[in-house]
Amino acid sequence: MTFQRARSEEQKEMRRQAILDTAASMLNEMPVAAVSLNELSRRVGLAKSNVLRYFESREAVLLELLDDFLGSWLAVLAEELSEGIESSAAPEVRTNQLAGILSRSLADRPVLCDLFGAQGGVLEHNVSVEVAKRHKRSSLARLETMTELVQRHVPELGDSAQRFCLISLVTAGALSSYVPAPASLLAAYAEEPALGVLHVDLQDALRVAFTSALMGVLPRA
Repeated sequence: MTFQRARSEEQKEMRRQAILDTAASMLNEMPVAAVSLNELSRRVGLAKSNVLRYFESREAVLLELLDDFLGSWLAVLAEELSEGIESSAAPEVRTNQLAGILSRSLADRPVLCDLFGAQGGVLEHNVSVEVAKRHKRSSLARLETMTELVQRHVPELGDSAQRFCLISLVTAGALSSYVPAPASLLAAYAEEPALGVLHVDLQDALRVAFTSALMGVLPRA
């Protein structure tokens, strides 16, 4: 793909979106850590210096994708929670349903979890103050949306809902780094079954973590 120089605002926005779309496609093929600015530039058909006209760094591209993916996921999550949580059930039942839906939904989105995992330790370390502020404002808005969804179905959580939502996303990022397990580890588990207790299934691990966190903050009668 080769681009002519973008002159109009519409052309610039198309160029910007092409960079994001290309980066998103790369994330379907490789982990966040493997996405390089050189390869992104090659695939989008621009010199690296031209890509940097639109995004100040690789990390800035990935942070914007994180926000886009998070927004899309929250729209789907709203439907999943409405369909999967019984409004008339006891609080303990609804929290278990919430944990199950959240864990399944996040486990089905390994790219989003991988971005969460890289967010604090990598992606936020090579951006300007302005990009950092824009990213954090957007992150706060997404967190508020998620908090409202959780409170709608489990109002008993009260103010603890926001803390739970934040920790749940951080947990998803941390646990996703263990999956998929490399072939050498899978072979070790097969040869020594006792080691299998260390094997992480993302959905199961998230469900246990979310259930424990919810039970810890759910008010007791």
